[in-house]
Amino acid sequence: MQKVVLEWIDVLLRRSGVDPSRIDGADQWVAFFLIVLLALALDAVLRFVLLRGVKRLVLRTRAKWDDVLFSDRVLRRMSHILTPMLIYVLLPVAFPRESEALHILVRLTQIAIVVVIFRFVSALIYTAFEFVSERPAWEGKPIKGLRQTGQGIALLICTILVVSILLGKSPAFLLTGLGASAAVIMLIFRDSILGFVSGIQLSANNMLRVGDWIAMPKYDADGAVEEVSLTTVKIRNWDNTVTTVPPYLLVSESFQNWRAMQLTGGRRVKRSISIDMTSVRFCTPEMIARYRGSGLLRNYIETELQHNDAFNASRNPEPGMEGIDGRRLTNLGVFRAYLVEYLRTSVRVNKGMTLMVRQLQPTSSGIPIELYFFTDTVNWIEYEGIQSDVFDHVLAVIPEFDLRVFQNPSGSDVQELKA
Repeated sequence: MQKVVLEWIDVLLRRSGVDPSRIDGADQWVAFFLIVLLALALDAVLRFVLLRGVKRLVLRTRAKWDDVLFSDRVLRRMSHILTPMLIYVLLPVAFPRESEALHILVRLTQIAIVVVIFRFVSALIYTAFEFVSERPAWEGKPIKGLRQTGQGIALLICTILVVSILLGKSPAFLLTGLGASAAVIMLIFRDSILGFVSGIQLSANNMLRVGDWIAMPKYDADGAVEEVSLTTVKIRNWDNTVTTVPPYLLVSESFQNWRAMQLTGGRRVKRSISIDMTSVRFCTPEMIARYRGSGLLRNYIETELQHNDAFNASRNPEPGMEGIDGRRLTNLGVFRAYLVEYLRTSVRVNKGMTLMVRQLQPTSSGIPIELYFFTDTVNWIEYEGIQSDVFDHVLAVIPEFDLRVFQNPSGSDVQELKA
């Protein structure tokens, strides 16, 4: 067949007026040029058929996975595979077997075949992981590192095959050499290997997703996860700076993930305010009468007074003789009861979570009264607003219970003393 093709080309060249002395060398390259044109024409036809025909068939199916896997990117790269294969098959038609040009072109064509197959496999891996990431079970999980690992393995295989073609050696020969230099490879690809293993652990244990709010104070990271790749995790902090850490740090060290808090629908408030201990006292009848004017305290005071009277009567039957060891209301106890009812009825709290007002260990700075509750929202701005409103009210209502907030002396206090 080679002889027939070259003779036909020789006839065309003579009729075109080419010098007969140059026809013997030119006919081979003309044949090669025609082969390339034929391969490019086949490439265009395949691209048209795949992009138009296959796309229409895919859109008619009810399944969603084929719409993603047979995307334009995958089909376009698939259409390029047969082009270098056709050139490789037809090269012996243009050049004789002993020709040096044939050996060079064969190796280049083999490399082209490996490269186009690698590009197709890489696009297929990318598209497959994109499809998986859209499924609810994998939504937000750090699978980008796994995708990059798959593409990296395909690239490594492609590189080994290309080098073996250029050297004219078997790929097994190169793999033997790579095995001897495994320590060097481990050192070079240390971060990639650790990132791959860490990515599997983060995904399998559901430790991290894109969009999670995490905090790593050691590395000044406090914000939302933007990207999890094979070698880096990008965290956009709340001041709009970006902190980048390797994935293996998230496995080898501890980090705080706020996703569970966001899913529960309630964010904790745990703040205390110090009361001056010298302002704590038993309630007088006048104070009790004043506290009864609050709708939040009326039931509490009536119930506590009944319990106190019953307890005191059992200890000392004479009324009004409860003494020091009798049970009486204190302004601090009434204040704590008021805060509990206030939080339950007047604040946006999550009623399915813990709510309490407790007294902490007294210190030289007074008696800390801690408010511990959860808001009914996890929105940061709303949360801060609720928290601020609560403590605005607490600070303003403390004098109504004949209590004082403990505060270290300031400059104005010293000036008043001096005056």
